[in-house]
Amino acid sequence: MKPFLKTVAIAALALSFSCGSAIAQDHHEDREHHDQYVHHDDWKKGQHMRHEDWERAQRVDDWKARHLRQPPSGHEWRDVDGQYVLANRDGVIYQVVVPR
Repeated sequence: MKPFLKTVAIAALALSFSCGSAIAQDHHEDREHHDQYVHHDDWKKGQHMRHEDWERAQRVDDWKARHLRQPPSGHEWRDVDGQYVLANRDGVIYQVVVPR
């Protein structure tokens, strides 16, 4: 009986490691896709971000930790397509920063 339990325990342990790495790999691929740089010719000072780009971008509240300057009143940093965009809430771009 003991060899059977040992075999079951080893099989369960091996299965848990393989499932955990598959989940981590999927998460890693999602993060790479999100952080992937995409060049936008239309993202220049004074231009408007498309509504779709603004909506899928993530608001950056920890701008100091990301070495960005404090946004002026009525503006916010957005993280989208591997770059930071400083814009007002109407989507008018003030600055674009591509992290290294």
